[in-house]
Amino acid sequence: MRIRKTLWWIPFFIILILLLGSKDFWRLFYPLPHKSLIVNEATRNDLDPFLVAAIIKSESNFSPGAESRSGARGIMQIMPETAVWAAEQMGLKEFHPDQLYDLKTNIKIGCWYLHNLNTEFAGNKILVIAAYNGGRGNVREWLKSEAWSGEHSDVDRIPFPETREYVKKVLKYYKWYRYIYQEE
Repeated sequence: MRIRKTLWWIPFFIILILLLGSKDFWRLFYPLPHKSLIVNEATRNDLDPFLVAAIIKSESNFSPGAESRSGARGIMQIMPETAVWAAEQMGLKEFHPDQLYDLKTNIKIGCWYLHNLNTEFAGNKILVIAAYNGGRGNVREWLKSEAWSGEHSDVDRIPFPETREYVKKVLKYYKWYRYIYQEE
């Protein structure tokens, strides 16, 4: 009788281990809505779709109607001025910032912009993520002034606390998205 009372937790523990090892369980916390759209635009722009998903989760948690206090719009939280510039560079005629609430338009512009940052920063994922949040000019200045090396091991030296935490969060989400969805 005493053994039964002290071993009650074993089935619970086994179920917990099975749940934590299940990718289906983790998909509840790291969903990937609009997967085909994200994969298509990421591929078109030579980007890792899991990085794009991590940025979207960090920016809006996949909400196309999101708007920040600073005015960033849509699922990838793009500033209207950046979107107008990107749309001109992309040859999108008659673009209006209100179109940033359109899922396809936002992801298309966001992926193009990430590709543009990726080109500027020679594929350095850490610099790209930091520039997406903190601005490319700021990242260039941090590198020039040696305030930050741009290395993963040096993320804690990013001068803007918000950007520092953003980079850490995106990298964490990126690891999870790769783990959960990479083999599909």
